[in-house]
Amino acid sequence: MTAERDGPLLLEGPVEVTLDDGRVVRSDRFAVALCTCRRSRRYPWCDTSHRKRSKPAKPPAGNGR
Repeated sequence: MTAERDGPLLLEGPVEVTLDDGRVVRSDRFAVALCTCRRSRRYPWCDTSHRKRSKPAKPPAGNGR
């Protein structure tokens, strides 16, 4: 397993995942990306939706006034 910063968990397959409601989903692919942000339309599989959300801009450094 590989944890990507601000991204999915990458797993070598095949993989079975038990969801919160008890359903089991399976992928027979050689590698899968599990969504950790819950933005994916294909949850629990990552569809790169995490890339579409931009981080808020940092406020400019002020001089304390």
